[in-house]
Amino acid sequence: MYDFDTISNRRDSGSVKWDLYRDDVLPLWVADMDFPVFDGIQAALKERIDHPFFGYQKTDAQVLELICEWVLQRHQWKITPEDILLIPGVVSGFNWVAGAFTNRSEGIAFQTPVYFPFYEIGKNQKIIQTEIPLVYSCEGYSIDYDLFEEMVAKETSLFLLCNPHNPVGRVFSEEELKRIGEICIKHDLIICSDEIHSDLIYSGYKHLPIASLSPELGSRTITLMAPSKTFNIPALDFSFAICQNEHLRKRLDEARRGIMAHPNVLATAAAKAAYRDGGQWLNALMVYLQRNRDFLATFLAKHIPEIKFIKPEATYLAWLDCEALALEPSPYAFFLERAKVALNEGKRFGSAGAQFVRLNFGCPRSILIQALDKMVLALEHNGNTDE
Repeated sequence: MYDFDTISNRRDSGSVKWDLYRDDVLPLWVADMDFPVFDGIQAALKERIDHPFFGYQKTDAQVLELICEWVLQRHQWKITPEDILLIPGVVSGFNWVAGAFTNRSEGIAFQTPVYFPFYEIGKNQKIIQTEIPLVYSCEGYSIDYDLFEEMVAKETSLFLLCNPHNPVGRVFSEEELKRIGEICIKHDLIICSDEIHSDLIYSGYKHLPIASLSPELGSRTITLMAPSKTFNIPALDFSFAICQNEHLRKRLDEARRGIMAHPNVLATAAAKAAYRDGGQWLNALMVYLQRNRDFLATFLAKHIPEIKFIKPEATYLAWLDCEALALEPSPYAFFLERAKVALNEGKRFGSAGAQFVRLNFGCPRSILIQALDKMVLALEHNGNTDE
């Protein structure tokens, strides 16, 4: 019913993903899928453009209701339109939350390695930031709760959670989230939960918004979500914060005045179409992405077994440990220069990621195969594989 195999030409379209590098480089980096939006979004945009007025717009009550229905259906979390604050993006969102709930003596804490804009918050807001390393093992990433508590106990007023976690692909369990929540409650921390990848969950896992686990956690959590990753519409700048505490919500609303705009009329039209009609498309997408993920795992195990890859539980992003390959000057530079494949540089996600790359497998299978074949060929010429 839905075609995820057809390749679309995105070059010379203003695409950051496809136009940043030379034409001989295949880009599998930034979190931007190479699938067209489903036709309901495009139809909604065309319909709105045909209405030739683009004056100031009031908040669209229907989009708030659709968000509530989506969150209830997908995540079994009951929220109300009054709980929602519309914002243009999640990155601007967590900077906004940090500005509202921190100061020069009490800043933020987050777990690493992590999505690289997290590292800019301290500088942007001129606050202290505490980086808490996740524990890496052959089984994946886990939390050292003693270390977590020790590090948030000082100079922290806001904990920034990334769940599902980018780049490591973890979907934190109910037990893990409750332990995190207990520590945050004990030390009276506000929680800002970046859940932008929450709709992209693979079979066998379930996303739980941390705010949904108890009234006490709900009262101290600001949850950030968006249709941007789910429906591949990041350029339309539509996101939202969910805050069930009226006092915190008022503080957030005051902090945005004169600084943060609401999503525009076209972004709203796209979001309404996505949340109203996009469920079946998303279900089909997740089947395709899971097959890509599993294909990637099988391919690496067979052709580049030196790369350690733990299947992500969510997202279309693969976090590849290339340390055993000993690539110079770095895995990112090697694959870019020798294979002509652009991946995300691991060290951008923190020092622990220096020997990693992040690969985006949200693309037609044939593009993924082409990129992997180019990587294998480059390694063979470098003498780093047995093939």
